[in-house]
This record gives sequence, C-alpha cells and structure tokens, in this order.
Amino acid sequence: MNTVESIKHLFLETGAGWVLWLLAGLSIASVAIVVERWLHYLRAAGDLHALSMGLQQRLSTENSSETVAWLQSSGSVAARVAAAGLKLAQRGPAAVHKAMVSRTALEREDLDRRLAYLGTLGNNAPFIGLFGTVIGIIQAFEELGHSAAGHSGHAAAGAASQVASGAVMSAIAEALVVTAVGIAVALPAVAAYNYLQRRVEHVLAGVEVLSNLILAYLESEDAPDTPGEIKPNTSPAQVDS
Repeated sequence: MNTVESIKHLFLETGAGWVLWLLAGLSIASVAIVVERWLHYLRAAGDLHALSMGLQQRLSTENSSETVAWLQSSGSVAARVAAAGLKLAQRGPAAVHKAMVSRTALEREDLDRRLAYLGTLGNNAPFIGLFGTVIGIIQAFEELGHSAAGHSGHAAAGAASQVASGAVMSAIAEALVVTAVGIAVALPAVAAYNYLQRRVEHVLAGVEVLSNLILAYLESEDAPDTPGEIKPNTSPAQVDS
C-alpha cells in the first residue's frame, strides 16, 4: 500500500466529524477570549475625562509624589503610563517622555495579548472547514466506487448507478456543512478581532492625552517667565557683553 492509499484509508476511517468538533472547540475558545479582552479593556480605559481633569488640578497644586500615588490608585493604562513618567519628573521632560514611551510599549504588549488567536482563527477557520469537506467528498466517491463495482449486468448497473449517485450527492451536501461551519466560525472571529483592535487604539489614545498633558506641564515649568529673563547661570557681565 502506497502513501496515498494509506492517507485515504486514514481519512475514510476517521471521517469529517472530528473537524466539526475541532471547529466547535476553537469557536468556544474565541468566545471566551472576546469576553475576557472586552472586560479587560473596560478596566484599562477608565474615565479619561475625569483622569485628565484630576491630573491637571493635581499637577498645579500637589507635588509629584502625591500625584504619582493618585495615578497608581487608578486601574487605567493611561494612569499607569503617566505615573511611570511622572516618577522621573526631576530628571526633565526628555527622561519623562522616554519613561512613558517604554511603559506604553509594555502596556501595548498586554493589550494585544490573545488577539492574534482571533485573527488566526478568522483567517484559517474556512480552510479547516474545507479540509473536512474534502474528507467527506473522498468518502462519497469511495462509496460510489464500491457501489459501481458491486453490481454486474447492464440493468443492475444502471439502477445501482442512480442509487449511488443519489447517495454521493447526499454525502457531498453533508460534507459542505463543514465548510459552512468553518465560515460561521470565522466571521465572528474577524469581527471581534477588528472591534478589539479599535478598543486597543482607544485605550492608547488615552495614554497620549495624559502623556502630552504631563510633558506640557513640565516644559512650562522649565521655560522662563518672560522672553528677556536672565537664566540663573548667566552673569550680568556676560549679558552686557
């Protein structure tokens, strides 16, 4: 028995039923991921308007350590990134900016977790269903071959051919159900993937709002009060010269 015959017999013995169970398991896992990610993004987004207004007030009235403690008490991603930057406020706006960029990269990695599963399932579930359909078609034609070979005589062969053709059409119709299930699994996965990606961008937009607010505050502190103000490290003699 050659390799092709061995694979054919394997498909005939296993059938396409296991493909349906595989698709069902993948679909259940995708639903669990969608629910978990959606709840996670709700917590990660927080109330951006309240955070922004509260941060503006605290930056002008409190020291940085108190503001950091307030930010860390929030569960939002934007607050955690802002706190990571504000911890380095004494080192200047450049250090604060780099600290927030670094923390944003870590938060994005957490936000993107398990989304690749949904994208992969959306792209490949139809092919898994098509694989099951091909197995069903192989079984249908195998039955057709046995039915045709099992009858002799012109009349008997003609009747057997009609019966076998009907059986093959029925088997192919059942096999196509697997492809339909694959498509039915893929469509919600793709839709959920696109929706959750937009939620990620929404959360990261909040990070940008608070980050720019902190940088604007720090840069305004470093800037002189008036254009002609003499910097502390500049002597009057140097100015006169």
